[in-house]
Amino acid sequence: MQRYLSSLRGGMLAAAAFFSATGALGAAELPKAPDVKDTGKLIIANTLEYAPFEFIDESGKQVGINIELAEEAAKLLGAELEVTRIPFPSMVPGLAAGRFKVAWETFAATDERLKQVDFVMFIKSGIVASTTADKAPQFQGENNLCGKRVGVIGGAVSDFIADRLSQECKEKGLPEITKSIFPEGKDIIQAALSDRIDARLDDATASGYFEVTSKGQMVVVPGLYDVAPLGIAVPKGDTETAEMLRAALEELIKNGTYKTVMAKYGMTSAMIEEAYVVDSADKIRK
Repeated sequence: MQRYLSSLRGGMLAAAAFFSATGALGAAELPKAPDVKDTGKLIIANTLEYAPFEFIDESGKQVGINIELAEEAAKLLGAELEVTRIPFPSMVPGLAAGRFKVAWETFAATDERLKQVDFVMFIKSGIVASTTADKAPQFQGENNLCGKRVGVIGGAVSDFIADRLSQECKEKGLPEITKSIFPEGKDIIQAALSDRIDARLDDATASGYFEVTSKGQMVVVPGLYDVAPLGIAVPKGDTETAEMLRAALEELIKNGTYKTVMAKYGMTSAMIEEAYVVDSADKIRK
């Protein structure tokens, strides 16, 4: 019996060592761009000025979705993350001029930008509805805004989407949306909290982040409208850097780290199933 237990224990240790080794090998097999190989660093440009994606917290630490995903990607690559703070308007020109290799922000892949840079898509943006926690059960299923009192910012994308959704409700024989226009997002929130409207229709980023920072005073309900993928920018034609980032992000999606970071900031509605490279407009996935 003792010999059997010893043999079993040895087999278990060997198996553990095997899985540990193969796991380490998987990380080591991620492709690395030449500059990461040479310097041992993943150097990214970032504004550090747009919560919840990147900002400086009260303790002075760099945090946010982009920063934390970049940190995890660097770990997978066996590299040290280095953040260079650069204004957003300077990023695409900086990449095109060869001043840096990675602008880790949330760029939309416009035709104009695609002339100068390529993208690695890892998130999606859109318009969502949010409501107070007690009303959330009323917003389940399809057509969940029909018959509701909805607040929007005048002239914003959400303003026009509310009209479109209301028309769709009417065409389906359902009650139309009652739309209220406000000058700012904070005014919509106050109206919802005081029961003057049922829901806020606004950008997914702002809505998800408020859910987290308000500790659930308002929660995002099912439905994402006017969806657009967003991604990291790299120099035009730099396939090695693009593939390195794609592979690292794909691994973070598979191992659950991506979801953990996104959930931390109330952004699970913005997750995508697969990271991918866009070097031309026809490769954008809606």
